[in-house]
Amino acid sequence: MHKNIYIRFSAIFFFFFLSWAASYTLISIWMGQVLHLSGVKIGFLYSVNGIFTLLLQPLYGYFLDRLGMRKSILFFLSGILVLMGPFFIYIYGPLLQKNFPLGIILGGIFLSGSYLASMGAVESYMEKASRKYKFEYGHVRMWSSLGTAIAAFFAGSIFNINSNYNFWIGSIAAIFILIILCTTKINITDVEIKDSKSVRVKDVFELFKLKKFWIFVVFIIGVASMYTIYDQQFPRYFAEQFATIKAGNQMYGYLNSLQTFLEAGMMFVTPKIVNKLGARNPMLLMGFLVAVRVVLTGIVSGPILISVVKLIQAFDFPLLYIAIFKYININFESRLSSILYLIGYQFFSQIGVIGVSTPIGRMYDTIGYRPTYMYLGIIILFFVLIGFLTLSKDSGVSLENN
Repeated sequence: MHKNIYIRFSAIFFFFFLSWAASYTLISIWMGQVLHLSGVKIGFLYSVNGIFTLLLQPLYGYFLDRLGMRKSILFFLSGILVLMGPFFIYIYGPLLQKNFPLGIILGGIFLSGSYLASMGAVESYMEKASRKYKFEYGHVRMWSSLGTAIAAFFAGSIFNINSNYNFWIGSIAAIFILIILCTTKINITDVEIKDSKSVRVKDVFELFKLKKFWIFVVFIIGVASMYTIYDQQFPRYFAEQFATIKAGNQMYGYLNSLQTFLEAGMMFVTPKIVNKLGARNPMLLMGFLVAVRVVLTGIVSGPILISVVKLIQAFDFPLLYIAIFKYININFESRLSSILYLIGYQFFSQIGVIGVSTPIGRMYDTIGYRPTYMYLGIIILFFVLIGFLTLSKDSGVSLENN
């Protein structure tokens, strides 16, 4: 039973992130090269997407904890993803060119519901499943990296042929998710039903009274938000390193694929590292690696060195996602794990993204990518220092299956 559930959830993770990687990872290139939007407009668009994501993340977190292991939200999300191709091709793209304000509003609603907020919802549900069925979250999360890697390997080449194909792949992958969900049975115990029914809206507000919650949030805003900001327009910067934009798009696809294959391997071994070092120390190590990666991106030049620096992400990314769940589960109530992840991590990291995306987009246009990356790296390093001084220590708590 446990092995069967592990395989099915791994497949859901695989196809969900394949859909995301095929449709969304090249969106800044699509906006810049196909729709011809400026860096400022793209940055503003990311900010608006962040606002709508903020509105949905608390709802997803609350209903996930309220519903427990029931599959309702997963069905809802995969149903939205099936519409990804038609939405991008026939609605979103034309509106951004002809009616930008309406385009960013509809896009913000759809994208936050389908990918931006739902990614955290899927991750949180799978983490609950890993604790229920006694397998490491990192081992099932590994398949998301493999799905991303496979999609990324072909995404750049497919984009050069016809960018619409990328969005159709996203829709087709979602159909497979629906099929798997319909054929997967989850046994829900009376204890789990009782725990889920005990979740109330007031529990969210009780979290806001905890000092250690806000310490966690400060670290997330200072590190995870800048992590996202770095990723937003990096594909454009990387593509500009080549003789032609098409060659850059294709090579970025290969680089992203290699990185995510390495991530998959690290996802398999990272749970052992986190269980050995604790949750706090890997979070600090992750932040330090992110700071180094971002600063070095602003220092080195040429596609080869930039590629080598970008591959550091294959090591800091697994630390981020495994350590955060471990940290949440040993420092807060496990019945509120989705609320803590969707609000404490996803929600507040989006707060940082909203506040910084537009000015950073302007910096890209005015002073260039390399100086901007150096500023970002220094900011991240500052918040890592704050985390070192304030994040809760593990106090010898066992992290196995937490």
